[in-house]
Amino acid sequence: MLLMKIPESLAKQGKERIKNYPVEGFVYGEGPDHPVIMLVGEAPGETEIHNGIPFSGRAGKELMQSLDFLGLTRDDVYITSAVRSRPYKWGEKKDRKSGEMIKRKYNRAPTGGEIKAHAPILDYEVKHVNAPIIVTLGNIGLQRLAGKDKKVTQVHGQLLKQPVQYLENPDAGFKWTEEAYEIFPTFHPAAIFYNRSLDEKLKEDLVKLKKLIEDRGLKNEQGRT
Repeated sequence: MLLMKIPESLAKQGKERIKNYPVEGFVYGEGPDHPVIMLVGEAPGETEIHNGIPFSGRAGKELMQSLDFLGLTRDDVYITSAVRSRPYKWGEKKDRKSGEMIKRKYNRAPTGGEIKAHAPILDYEVKHVNAPIIVTLGNIGLQRLAGKDKKVTQVHGQLLKQPVQYLENPDAGFKWTEEAYEIFPTFHPAAIFYNRSLDEKLKEDLVKLKKLIEDRGLKNEQGRT
């Protein structure tokens, strides 16, 4: 299995462009260059920036359960995100032992500027990872590729066939590719932590995605059983 790696110069450029934002760490995308599907999330969290493995924290455990339902493993998919560094905000939490308020970093959604800073990295992956279906996890990944008018609550579980956005010039806006891609939007695995009612919708989406993968024989096409 050949693993897809972005050029190191692209990673260096991404780190430089985002350095003035309140973010930390850098996590590379991970997976084969001919995956069954490509997964596009939001941004790494605290666990990911320490071990360098995308979706390895609490949300990652949910994602692995979803992959298991689909009959896939990490080796079958390419996992990436719109932003590669962890966007954070400072907050306070009471220490259970001492009762003192301790300042700590909390995850937050990436800003438009942060998304643009790392846009060329995702653009490179979309172009060079030969994925028949791009599965977006949550609104950030969906809107980064399919446009701001798309909302996961409205289009989840549907197969979109359309151009995707790419950033040719960091000082200008996004453009649309000439090529059409197939995008399957669904909810971010972490969404059910805050809204348990989404659990059933997520399961319904997974049933549709599994049928799509099986009907097309995608696992067989990728040389897997």
